[in-house]
Parts: sequence; C-alpha cells; structure tokens
Amino acid sequence: MAVSVQHPFSKLYTTSYAAKPRARTCGESRRVGVRWVRCEVGVAENRRVTVNNGNDSLEICRVLNGMWQTSGGWGRIDRDDAVEAMLKYADAGLSTFDMADHYGPAEDLYGIFINRVRRERPPDFLENIRGLTKWVPPPVKMTSSYVHESINVSRKRMDVASLDMLQFHWWDYSNSGYLDALKHLTDLKEEGKIKTIALTNFDTERLHIILENGIPVVSNQVQHSIVDMRPQQKMAELCQLTGVKLITYGTVMGGLLSEKFLDTNLSIPFAGPPLNTPSLQKYKRMVDAWGGWSLFQVLLQTLKKVASKHEVSIPTVAVKYILDRPSVAGSMIGVRLGLSEHLKDSNAVFSLVLDDEDTGSIQEVSKKGKDLLRVIGDCGDEYRRA
Repeated sequence: MAVSVQHPFSKLYTTSYAAKPRARTCGESRRVGVRWVRCEVGVAENRRVTVNNGNDSLEICRVLNGMWQTSGGWGRIDRDDAVEAMLKYADAGLSTFDMADHYGPAEDLYGIFINRVRRERPPDFLENIRGLTKWVPPPVKMTSSYVHESINVSRKRMDVASLDMLQFHWWDYSNSGYLDALKHLTDLKEEGKIKTIALTNFDTERLHIILENGIPVVSNQVQHSIVDMRPQQKMAELCQLTGVKLITYGTVMGGLLSEKFLDTNLSIPFAGPPLNTPSLQKYKRMVDAWGGWSLFQVLLQTLKKVASKHEVSIPTVAVKYILDRPSVAGSMIGVRLGLSEHLKDSNAVFSLVLDDEDTGSIQEVSKKGKDLLRVIGDCGDEYRRA
C-alpha cells in the first residue's frame, strides 16, 4: 500500500508502510498528565531486550529483521528460499521478524516459517522466536467486530494463537477512531489474542493522548537514523518519562548508509549505484531534505573511519549508533530473503562499542544537516501533514 502526502515535502515519501540469558529489569512510575503509567525495559545482556508496560511484556532481539522487502520492488521472492533464509537468520540468533498486514506475503511466510521451527527445532529455540506485525486499517468506523475480524486475519496468516506484538497505525488524527480501535485491541489482548500492543508512526502528542486513555502501549515504531534524528527530540522526552520504547526503521536508509555509496556522485548519470529499490529512492529524498549528497558523503567518510577503526562495516556502525540513543529498544534491518543476507554485519552490532571519539565525530556531521523536525514535523508527520 502506498500513500502520497500533499505538502511542500510530499515528494520525500511515496511508500507503504542460543540459550536464553537472564534478564535484568529496572524502571519507575512516572506521571503523565493525570494518570500514572509504568513501563519498563529489561536488558538481557546486549542482544535481547524486554519492552514492558505494566503487566505486559515482550522480549525481542535488538536487531530486528524487517520484512517490508517481501512486498515487491526488491526482486522476486521465492517462498521456499525465503523461509530457508528466515531459518538461517533465526539460527544465527536474529530471531525477531517485523512485518505488516500489507507487506505482500510477509505474514504468510512467517506462518510457514514458524511451523518449520515447531517441527525442526527444539522447544527452547521456539521460545526466542518473535513475530511482530502491524495493522494499518482504512479510516472506517472502528467497531469491535471489525477490529476482531481484522486481527483474526493476521493470526490465521501467521498461524499463531496470539500475536506477539500488534503495532497499530492510523492515517488521520482528526478522526478519533484510533482510540476506539486501540480500546478494542486492548480487549483482544485481555482475551489472549495479542500479547503486547504497540504503535507505528504516531507523533508525540497522540502518544501522550493514547497513554492518557489507559492504552498499555509498549513501543512506537518510527523512522530513525543518523540523518533523521527527529525521534531524539520531542518523542524521546515523552518516552523517557513513560518508559515507552522506540523500535526504529530506516536506520541504514535502505542501504545508503553503506560502503556501496561511499565516494559516489549520483548527480552524474550511471556514475554510481542505481537507486533501484523503493527504500533507496525513499531515503535518497530524505538525504536531499537533510543536506544533500555532498554532506552525505562527509557522513559516509566519517562512518567509514569509525568502521575501519573497529573492523566492522558502515551499516554496523549506523545501527549501533542509533541503538545507543535514549529510549531505543531495537532497530530494523531490512532483509531480502533468499536474495541477499547480512548476518555478519547484523551480529557484529552486539559486540561493537562506540567510544566518545566515535560518537562525537558522528554527531558533528549529523548536526551540520537541517533540523528535520522543522522541515518535516514530528515522527510520522511525513504521512499526514497537508
């Protein structure tokens, strides 16, 4: 599903949307308006994290496998090859998969995959597998029956009795039906059909309203990279007060934050790598809004210096930098299942430690770009502003 938003920056977006270690938890209650909300995060070493709100909790891998790439535009996905690739990621400890109701066959692939895990892996292996999905409904009346029927479709496709996490998106804030939908989702959680409720691409104001209405949100999935630091402004402040965590996507900008685009000049036709996927095209527009290709090259050169120092890749540095930001529980790396893989780079994130010199040099370049909060608006505003 694609959306075009009509505002001065509408051209920025034409897109859709091992053994289990002991967890250590910490947290505190904070006042949000007139209500008290308690959310916590527990860290299991540095590979897995638990997002909490009250009695609701879910442990996930901090590097998530993003499955937007199964929706078309990145190359033909063979079902059997894709499922084999998912097993390979899970065997490597990268056991959390993120998808959506509209990501082509993503939920169906997960259903096939999880059944393979049930048959071919031991029970303790299955305990670490997580399938996070999104529900992106049209702006119709959010009745109980409509919400129940919609969620049952995902449960059936993923072949699970209870969804590990349902991340909810809403297009139009002027329609308060999002609160009705979230209350019905809370009912489904109480019935055991959903384990945790989360959001995707909600702004700070609406997150505050949702928490005020007693919805037990554990996380908000937002676009966040070294170029797009919007979540570390208004959103992070509220997250730090309430304990709601961020799950980030676009963290390697569809592959732009990689050696492949270092020392390239895209202004010369055919001189650089082609921008031949929806994600590359999307995040190239983000680069243009932030500061342009020349400044982006300075950023890539800085990241390459840090990567060489630690003997890792640019994407590994880019992901680790965002994982180290306040309130970030996990970061997404898109997977082209059966077409390419990045197991080594993803797993290298967990052993990488960026020192003050590293973060200082990255921050220095990042701040030379435009403040995208002023250019685009708060988290998710790129999908809604007129």
